[in-house]
Amino acid sequence: MNYILFDGTVRNALLPFTFTRPVADIRIGILTIREKWENYLGSTTTTVTEEYLQDKFPMVEMEENVMINASFLPNAVLSEMVSNLEVNQAIFKGDEVIAFFTQESQEEVDFDTYEILEYSDEVLTVENTWDIFQKNDAAIREDFELLTEDRRSQPIPKSVNVISPENIFIEEGAKLEFVTLNASTGPIYIGKDSEIMEGSVIRGPFALCEGAQVKLATKVYGATTVGPHSRIGGEVNNSVLFAYSNKGHDGFLGNSVLGEWCNIGADSNNSNLKNNYEEVKLWSYETEGFAKTGSQFCGLMMGDHSKCGINTMFNTGTVVGVSTNIFGSGFPRNFVPSFSWGGASGFSTYITKKAFETARLVMSRRNVEFDEKEQQILEHVFEETKKWRKDS
Repeated sequence: MNYILFDGTVRNALLPFTFTRPVADIRIGILTIREKWENYLGSTTTTVTEEYLQDKFPMVEMEENVMINASFLPNAVLSEMVSNLEVNQAIFKGDEVIAFFTQESQEEVDFDTYEILEYSDEVLTVENTWDIFQKNDAAIREDFELLTEDRRSQPIPKSVNVISPENIFIEEGAKLEFVTLNASTGPIYIGKDSEIMEGSVIRGPFALCEGAQVKLATKVYGATTVGPHSRIGGEVNNSVLFAYSNKGHDGFLGNSVLGEWCNIGADSNNSNLKNNYEEVKLWSYETEGFAKTGSQFCGLMMGDHSKCGINTMFNTGTVVGVSTNIFGSGFPRNFVPSFSWGGASGFSTYITKKAFETARLVMSRRNVEFDEKEQQILEHVFEETKKWRKDS
C-alpha cells in the first residue's frame, strides 16, 4: 500500500516549525512523526504539504493510497487499523479524520459516502507547538518500546553510575564514561555514535539521537530529546532539539523547542515560568495575537536557522521565527519575526543574501549541502513573513 502523510488542520498552529517542514517531520519523543509511522507500517511514506515545500518533500501518488493525518502519532492499535483500511473506509476520532483510503481517480473525497470507523482509544496528537515538549514524556516512552523490543542493549560501561539499568538502551558506537544515568523516572535511550561526556547527570525520560552529544558536566531533566547531531551543555529541562542544533554551553533551556540548525550562545537563558505564576501565552501565527497555552511552564520556541549571541535572555513564552539573529543586552520581545537581526534595542531585516551565506557555512561544517531547495524554501518564508517585520 502507498501511504501519504498530510498536514491536516494544525499546520499553522505549529509555525514556526512548519515554515520549513511538513507536520510529519516534527520530532517528538525519539523519532519524527514520519519515522514513527514508517516503523509501525513497515513502509516508506511521502507527503502532502504546502506547495513551496513539495520539491524537498514530494508526494508519490499511486492507484490506491492511504492518506494519514500527521498530527496523530501512531500506536500498535491505530497502525493496524490504518494498514487494514479498504476502499471507501475512513478512520475518525470524533470530528477529526485520522486516515482514509483514496484512489488516484478520485477528484474529491466525500466522507458521507465512506464507511466511518471510529477510533476511541487514547492517542497522542501534536496540535500546538507546546505539545512537542509537554507530550515528549509519553512520546519517548512509546518510541523506546518500539525501538528496543526484542533487542539487546550495548553493555553499560562500568564507570557509569546508574539507577534502573533495565530502562536504559545504548546503541552501537555510543560513548559514555563517568556519567550518572537515572532511569527510574523514565527510559533513557542513547543513540548510535552519540556521546555523553564525563560528569554529566541525566534523569529520564531522555533521548539522545544518532551522532548527538552531551558536553562535560551537563545537567539534564526529563523529558528531553536531543535530535540527531545536536549538542547540549549546561542545564536542560523538558526540551526538544530537532537535528543539527546546538545549546553547547552553560545556561538554562527549559520547556522549549529548537528547530534545526539553531545555535544558543554561551550563558544564554530562557525563563519558563512567569514571576506572577500566571498561565503562559504564546504568539499565534493564526490569530496574530497571543494564545493561551493552558500551562504555567513554557519557554522558547525557535524556528530553523535561528541564532542568539552570548548572554541572551529570553522571557517566558518567547517565539522566534526562522533565520533570526539575536544579540545584545536586555530581553528581546516575546515574538521575534523571521529574518530579524538585533535584540532588545530593536530589529532590522536580516537580508537573505547574508542569511544564506551563514546557512551555507553552518551546514557545510556538518557536511550537509545548502542547496537550491533549501534556498527556495527560505526565500518563500522571507516573503511570507514580511508583514511581521518592522525595521527599527
